[in-house]
Amino acid sequence: MSSQGHHKMHGLGGTVVTLAAGNKSKVESGPEYTDEIDLGDRFSADIARLCMNERYADVEFVVEEQHLPAHRAILAARSEYFRALLYGGMSEATQRQIMLEVPLDPFKVLLRYIYSGTLSLASLDEDAVIGVLGMANQYGFQDLEMAISKYLRQYLALNNVCMILDAARLYNLDDLTQVCLMFMDRNAADLLQHDSFKMLSRESLAEVLRRDCFFAPEVQIFLAVWKWSRYNPDIDIKTVVDYVRLPLMNLEHLLQVVRPSGILEPDKILDAIDERSTSKMLPYRAALWPEENVATCKYLSRCIQGECRASLLDGDVTSYDMEHGYTRHCITENEDAGIVVELGTMCMINHIRMLLWDRDSRAYSYFIEVSGNQLHWERVVDYSEYHCRSWQYLYFEERPVRFIRLVGTQNTVNRVFHVVGLEAMHTANFPKLVYGFVAPKANVATIEMSAIVTDGVSRTRNALINGDFARYDWDSGYTCHQLGSGEIVVRLGQPYYVGSMRLLLWDCDDRTYSFYIETSTNRKNWQMVVDKRNENVRSWQNFHFKPRPIVYIRIVGTRNTANEIFHCVHLECPTQDKTYLKKIAEIKKERDREKSQETEVKLDEEIASTSG
Repeated sequence: MSSQGHHKMHGLGGTVVTLAAGNKSKVESGPEYTDEIDLGDRFSADIARLCMNERYADVEFVVEEQHLPAHRAILAARSEYFRALLYGGMSEATQRQIMLEVPLDPFKVLLRYIYSGTLSLASLDEDAVIGVLGMANQYGFQDLEMAISKYLRQYLALNNVCMILDAARLYNLDDLTQVCLMFMDRNAADLLQHDSFKMLSRESLAEVLRRDCFFAPEVQIFLAVWKWSRYNPDIDIKTVVDYVRLPLMNLEHLLQVVRPSGILEPDKILDAIDERSTSKMLPYRAALWPEENVATCKYLSRCIQGECRASLLDGDVTSYDMEHGYTRHCITENEDAGIVVELGTMCMINHIRMLLWDRDSRAYSYFIEVSGNQLHWERVVDYSEYHCRSWQYLYFEERPVRFIRLVGTQNTVNRVFHVVGLEAMHTANFPKLVYGFVAPKANVATIEMSAIVTDGVSRTRNALINGDFARYDWDSGYTCHQLGSGEIVVRLGQPYYVGSMRLLLWDCDDRTYSFYIETSTNRKNWQMVVDKRNENVRSWQNFHFKPRPIVYIRIVGTRNTANEIFHCVHLECPTQDKTYLKKIAEIKKERDREKSQETEVKLDEEIASTSG
């Protein structure tokens, strides 16, 4: 067979062989060739040249009396909307000319995008971008819609945010809507003075004014709404002005600004004056700075009550000792005592981090109250009956706050409450709360979360909760106690609402253990949650029990088949065993389903008995 038979061709390593005169071969260097041919750019350019081109066109759109030739196959391939319009059995499927009631220029831009797959937003002005966004929404180009939405987020400004918000709400672009609202929150005072504010739709204006974090003097908000109403005379002002929080204005503004405007009835103004003077919870607005600590000098916050006030907000949470580096107050029966922080302005808060003095093993109890005016206080954290230490991670329902009061109720060593540092912020990383306690998913029996081992013997302090459950042997890596005369006790940093644990028993041989586990919130009243006294168990142990607030965990060994010492390597609270957690979730789901069925049966029986 000839060697010139069929075979797979291979590249020549960057050379091109040509036939020269006299049948002598000549080797010329050239571009490197591969086994694949990619002319996608040329294909895209060829298709793009067909945009609004008469060549091969089989349909024509008439927009604002201008005729735009197009190609059914290309449109249908690129868009479900046009596929249904041109091939879905509607009358347009047989029409050469199709009338469209859309703006011409944005539709042309959309056609270019359909044919080329590219669009230069930087070449368009803001009105044009919004117009194309509307086209993308109308014709179902979700990728283009999202791309324009992301583009607009980068270029928000006072002169365009109102227009973009209206468009985002019209096209149900939730992410863009939220970005616009947050921008408006942060620039509320300047936005109220800007001419573009009067261009807001009534629906968008109402949404803005409803927000607690649209923070500006209420009299400025009223004046801006009044100006908006004059620019939009066809809209009933009463449908918008109700969102102005009149009780936040002082008497002078109510009588000298609101009343002369004539847009509110006198009774409304009197009601506002009465609410301002009698209400314990005024409808405050507040600044929102997500994930930023506002209890700092940067935000003009200061400690206005307590001893050694300068230490609390200085940001130094490392260099403190028995003599300095903390703010304190004497623990008394007077609940008005305590440490008070004034934030630089009213802020939206849902999270406080506080470092209690922790150079020894003492515990504190306390509560925290917040206020907008120092007259009416609301308790947001109450750990007055619980032992706490070191860093406190506290969460509560978001609210406007100007003043924070920390009141110590107990110190297990003396009668002074010591706080090293305080942070206050609004966070999106909000845990589940049950009865005001954090119900954690992550393990809180760790050094990082302020837990300590108060009882038990170990070569390394806190070995039980240091996270290392791989490096242990006969001599180290575990915590133990003598059977019959000791115990292992872990104290969490604060009360947590927990319903599971995991324990690793020392397992370098085949011995087994028996034990029980109790929990407490004050180390006086104990509840048994795990009872393994009549079982022989070893290695990893998972436990699930009725959830409850827990501060102290006491592990008591009752038997070791090898000697008289009980050994624990690692503790988790709650358990981090994903397989076990999945099993528990399935059991709960099945119980809920059974309860639901029982409820339905009872309801059917009640209906049957009443109908009989």
